[in-house]
Amino acid sequence: MRRSFLLGGAAALAALATPRIGHASAARRISLRHSGTGARFSGSWHDGRRPDPVAMAELSIVLADAGALPARPFDPGAIEIAWTVAQQAGLAGDLAVHSGFRTPQVNRAVQGVGDSQHLRAMAVDLGVASGRLAAVAEAALRLARGGVGVYQRRSFVHLDSGPVRQWADASDGSSALAAMSPRERQLNQIATEWRRGRTLRIDTRLPNGW
Repeated sequence: MRRSFLLGGAAALAALATPRIGHASAARRISLRHSGTGARFSGSWHDGRRPDPVAMAELSIVLADAGALPARPFDPGAIEIAWTVAQQAGLAGDLAVHSGFRTPQVNRAVQGVGDSQHLRAMAVDLGVASGRLAAVAEAALRLARGGVGVYQRRSFVHLDSGPVRQWADASDGSSALAAMSPRERQLNQIATEWRRGRTLRIDTRLPNGW
């Protein structure tokens, strides 16, 4: 979905996209595509001082899951987190968004948790090639902002601008623990704690900590 196609539908949302990001020195660009709807945004979303309200309105439409229109104004803080993680992990091209804003009906259909940040338009699930998953997860966890969920089996990372917390899905057991890299062992430990119903707190102060 190109920006020119969105301008009319975005007008109603533009006034609602309230800036929430601090001062910065350069304009920021992002390219993303919603893998479920095919909607796409590519362009500047932040002028270096604050989010662009028209761009945020367009992003709110693009980041709405199928059946989740009219869109809720998306939180600029969540876009900031996704943009920063992409920059630090060296992701190029369109970011593949598996899920963004959900209505309660959509959230139930995909078996989302009842208090999901997706319901608040504060979360994105980024599809990541399996070979890049560890690097993206590490960048997200080192950022220590919002929620980070690492879904190794389905190869995506959940990012949100809610409270700081971390979790992971269950490992598929395809690799022996002894053959894992330190990062993979850390991810396996997160997954083990997740299966037991506990959240593993990561010491991001350590050089190799997740």
